[in-house]
Amino acid sequence: MEGGRGSSRWRFASPNTTVAAAGERSVLRYLLDLHSFLDERGPRPVIPLSVGDPSSSPSFRTAPEAVEAVAAALRSGEFDGYSSRDTGLAARRAVAEYLSCDLSYKLSPEDVLLTSGCTQAIEIVMSVLGQPGVNILLPKPGYPKHEAHAVFHKMEVRHYDLVPERGWEVDLEAVEALADENTVAIVITNPNNPCGSVYTYEHLSKIAGTANKLGMLVIADEVYGHLVYGNTPFVPMGVLGETVPILTLGAISKRWAVPGWRFGWITICDPKCILKETKVFHSLRSFKMLTTEPATFVQGAIPHIMKNTNDEFFTKIINLLKETAEICYNEVKEIKCITCPSKPEGSFFMMVKLDISQLSDISDDIDFCRKLAKEESVMLLPGTALGMENWLRITFASDPPKLKQGLGRMKSFCQRHQSQFN
Repeated sequence: MEGGRGSSRWRFASPNTTVAAAGERSVLRYLLDLHSFLDERGPRPVIPLSVGDPSSSPSFRTAPEAVEAVAAALRSGEFDGYSSRDTGLAARRAVAEYLSCDLSYKLSPEDVLLTSGCTQAIEIVMSVLGQPGVNILLPKPGYPKHEAHAVFHKMEVRHYDLVPERGWEVDLEAVEALADENTVAIVITNPNNPCGSVYTYEHLSKIAGTANKLGMLVIADEVYGHLVYGNTPFVPMGVLGETVPILTLGAISKRWAVPGWRFGWITICDPKCILKETKVFHSLRSFKMLTTEPATFVQGAIPHIMKNTNDEFFTKIINLLKETAEICYNEVKEIKCITCPSKPEGSFFMMVKLDISQLSDISDDIDFCRKLAKEESVMLLPGTALGMENWLRITFASDPPKLKQGLGRMKSFCQRHQSQFN
């Protein structure tokens, strides 16, 4: 047993410390913590209003055309092996055609890299851009996986604010103050997770102009693209590709409500070919050779999914999200200790501010979510996970009756914990 004593003699005793640092940014860490407070054997079912996965809700079941496309690909027996050149080309062409519908120029299959969901798209882009000495601008609040992968690849993260009083618009003055000669990119999420905001063409144009002025790339996370139900239409950042080079990240996971199918993309929206001149395009393609492809049978189904999905399915999903967003916004207005500064217009989420001073025995947003999970079996995401202490993110991509029930439990919880001094 002598060989097992201590760790000093083992050369693998010190793993890569950036893994732990990156893992600290994970939403999953907070969700696992909250799960430990649930009484899953209790009399009431758990209501998860914490993650953007509506697939378990019958109301959000994906399009029958998508199911049939995957089933047909599997039945054919043609997509059981590694992805062939022809299969990948057909899938990339389908994505290019789908995205080109919203642009003034045409994307080619060469402009598209296929990924295993949008998470891998984030990982690839950060891997290509990341190196010691560079920095990247990320939104606050924001999606933690952007920061996690930036940290893992030794980039300095600088946060710019989204301004709640202005519909969570980007604080462009702060962006200019934060950027320097080592700033490689700015990440924009639109429609926004976690805020539910949708940016106008005018605001996106200002972002593009600022990025051009500062000489930095725009990374546009548009995984919630087209999921808008307010007064502001969805405008893809790629329309401004003539102003600044753009890498658009997307997936079928949200619009088709199939996050488990793991099909995403990186699109190079760069009609002036700046990314080819700077070798970023080549590096992205080279890195793709080191990673996995999406499942072959999903690639085989993609041309049919994107061509044949009936518009009635998309309309149904938009109407449902409009209904549930309205329910969430109206119910939250009835809760004294919570305020929503901006009504959501896109994605599955809204950010609300928690007034701790109105609650007794609640110390902060994490404590609130833990006790809510324990007492009411309702899961919310604490704002701390997104860089905003004493805020909460609520997901309303749920069946309306279940959403009302969850929000009702939250209201009861807040009333029960209301401070006697308020």
